[in-house]
Amino acid sequence: MSKSFLTNAVSLLLILAAFWVPETYHSMLLFTGLFAFSGAVTNQLAIHMLFERVPFLYGSGVIEKNFESFKASIRTMIMEQFFSKEQLGEFFAREEKKIDLTPLVESADFSPAFDALSKTVMESKFGGAVAMFGGEAALEGLRDPFSKKLKSAVGRIVASETFQAQLDHQIRHSSLSDDMIKAVDELITKRLEELAPWMVKDLVQELIREHLGWLVVWGGVFGGLVGLASSFVIP
Repeated sequence: MSKSFLTNAVSLLLILAAFWVPETYHSMLLFTGLFAFSGAVTNQLAIHMLFERVPFLYGSGVIEKNFESFKASIRTMIMEQFFSKEQLGEFFAREEKKIDLTPLVESADFSPAFDALSKTVMESKFGGAVAMFGGEAALEGLRDPFSKKLKSAVGRIVASETFQAQLDHQIRHSSLSDDMIKAVDELITKRLEELAPWMVKDLVQELIREHLGWLVVWGGVFGGLVGLASSFVIP
């Protein structure tokens, strides 16, 4: 049972009760019930006008009428609050401290480098001499030692302060953040274009439905209090 229904029901019960109580309490109950019902119904109508267009009532259907502005505001809010260049810069500054290329180097396969070296040797003027001792097959025994040496050398390079400083510089001054902002902007714009007015209306209504119900309740409560006070003023 909704809050709106309960508020209206209580208001109507007060109005009906006014005709069954002694004359002393008649005005108090009647005014309280009428004003409470008026406040609740007025707020219900205002809520309905927020989402639906009502003929001859100016300002109704606010969400549908301002749908394009609503979408633009969502896009602006997301881009400025979550994906500004400053925020992405701070994100990269935090994440770059976590970058450790050592595991990547350790798991890398350096065989292509040895193959390239072997091919270079065989195509050089030393190729003939190497061919006399078995050619590329003779060099194959150097594959593992070469890979280990190269892996160790690359590991020292990526762990050096010079390399880390260069990596830091590239991250800070690259166009990555600009590209990311552009990509996010395009994605958000595309998704917002897929929204229909009724989808936005249902979304907003779902988000604030509970609070909208309380608007009706408090409209009835304050309306009833005004009515009760009026019963002592109006003879």
